[in-house]
Amino acid sequence: MKKIELLSPAGDMEKLNMAVRCGADAVYLAGTSFGMRSFAGNFTPEELPAAVKLAHDHGVRVHVTVNTMARGPELERLPAHLELLNDCGADALIVADLGAFRMAQKYAPRCELHVSTQVSVANHASASAWHELGAKRVVLARELSLEEIAEIRAKTPSSLEIEVFAHGAMCVSYSGRCLLSNYMTGRDSNRGACAQPCRYQYYLMEEKRPGEYFPVFEDEKGTYIMNSRDMCMIDHLDDLARVGVDCIKIEGRAKSAYYAAIVTGAYRHVLDDLAAGRPVDPVWRDEVEKVSHRHYSTGFFYGEPGQYYEDSRYIREYQVVAIVTDCDESGLATLSLRNKFCAGDEIEAVGPDLRPFAFTAGTFTTPEGEALSEVRTPQMRFSMRFPRQVPPWTILRHRVDLSAK
Repeated sequence: MKKIELLSPAGDMEKLNMAVRCGADAVYLAGTSFGMRSFAGNFTPEELPAAVKLAHDHGVRVHVTVNTMARGPELERLPAHLELLNDCGADALIVADLGAFRMAQKYAPRCELHVSTQVSVANHASASAWHELGAKRVVLARELSLEEIAEIRAKTPSSLEIEVFAHGAMCVSYSGRCLLSNYMTGRDSNRGACAQPCRYQYYLMEEKRPGEYFPVFEDEKGTYIMNSRDMCMIDHLDDLARVGVDCIKIEGRAKSAYYAAIVTGAYRHVLDDLAAGRPVDPVWRDEVEKVSHRHYSTGFFYGEPGQYYEDSRYIREYQVVAIVTDCDESGLATLSLRNKFCAGDEIEAVGPDLRPFAFTAGTFTTPEGEALSEVRTPQMRFSMRFPRQVPPWTILRHRVDLSAK
């Protein structure tokens, strides 16, 4: 199978570490401005060089988002930001605005330019035009079918790379270009601050009866007019390779480090199995069900995905309890706590290149040597024994239904 680049989200340093160590070929991240996820944590000007170095030390490329639709006064700050990205070694910039694209060519000449999905590239003429302007890659609109992607690939220069979203949240608006958040809350969705009003519950109010609300029903459970399901293409990566995709992208810079680790690891193993001609280990398909998500679909790749009419809640059935910082050959590990758990709990371990396995937690020991039957203070350090040695950044989780009701 054609080698496909796996591009993973890195909203902050912990998420970056997880994505890098769990098998990403490249990561995408942002500075504290000009990125489409202003609430993701992101990287300060002081942190960006360290983030790039960490990724490069592991052979991972860094793509930086500069894809907001900037307005007048904001442009005055853009040249300095582009020069910083150029100097710190970013491999590529993901750009949406044509003016920003031209400025990037001037102020960040070392960086490849990738055209953001915000541009809604949906045909070969648009893709080729961006390539002629200097784009190395286009991130296609998320509303395209496999047949449409195959046509774009066939009718564009082979030197133009094609990237598509393969996993994560979908937007009810075309390629994310939406003004609903602006209208409802004043938060600009095209400058990284979407409030996701498409997820709200709505009622009708008749103008002559203010304060009297009438429920809107599609069925007895409510309305799902704008309820978009999450995308999951882990079962169809061979089809994406067949139509000529060069890179698959995992959505989720604003999601957790656990999400970045689990989804990256799952797609990494499936891509490797397919490339080697091995049967895909079904455990990795199961892994994407163990992160917080809405009901999955295959997006628009095989036609319209349709709506899920049961509910619009997130499914969240696992909770991270601790992260391994080191572990010796006997399986004695030092961990950092995230959520309380007890000796005797059934837990699972999954980590960098580590097939998930379950075991029963034993007793815990503090750095001072005190034995505990429960750990409950967030970020506390403690030790416990695993059935075997595990790598640093291994995640411990247990099953608990935290889904919204």
